[in-house]
Amino acid sequence: MTEAIRLSKRLAELLPCSRREAELYIEGGWVTVDGERIEEPQYRVADQRIELLPGATPAPIPPATLLLHKPAGCTAERALERLDSAHHWEADGAGQRPLRKHFARQQATTPLEAAASGLLVFTQNHGVLRRLLDDAASIEHEYLVEVAGSLDDAGLARLRHGLQYQGRPLPALKVSWQNETRLRFAGKGFRPGQIADMCRQVGLAVVAIRRLRLGGVSMGKMEPGQWRYLLPSERF
Repeated sequence: MTEAIRLSKRLAELLPCSRREAELYIEGGWVTVDGERIEEPQYRVADQRIELLPGATPAPIPPATLLLHKPAGCTAERALERLDSAHHWEADGAGQRPLRKHFARQQATTPLEAAASGLLVFTQNHGVLRRLLDDAASIEHEYLVEVAGSLDDAGLARLRHGLQYQGRPLPALKVSWQNETRLRFAGKGFRPGQIADMCRQVGLAVVAIRRLRLGGVSMGKMEPGQWRYLLPSERF
């Protein structure tokens, strides 16, 4: 029986290559042990069959930004638990294989209250993080809000401009009916609890809130609980 050693060391001996290259192959999901993909360089191996998959490249893994359709009633902390291979949206157009490193040290960005559903962004990318946090006031949000109650033209005009929230006047928003029970809200500077309070002020009760878009990035057709990668062409 061969003594168990780190997978990265064994791979470096087999190829041969440097230890750092071996780690990049493993973290990139290019190495199997007895047919099972292993992504931890420290994984211990003895005399198992170790193979390098076709097309393997020892490249660093860029930081990932993940877009989740957060289910209603789910906190950001609980939503983070859905970032795994099992919940990856099958129609994701990024062409990226989910890797364990993509799920490590992800940070939630633009808040979404627990009762609401919709687009929630997690990122490892410092540029994306700065954009969503430091420039938050310049990013337009779009929500679909299901309501109960009646609203006349004057009430709709007040939703668009003229209301206050937490003692501060609200900026002008784009608000329109999508059907008999759903309103579309679009604007900047939304705060948790704001939409429900605005609706109460004009005699409406909120049934459900779903965030559809942040800046130029929309949730698309993902089902609740699914996630996808941010595409290179998408900008917040």
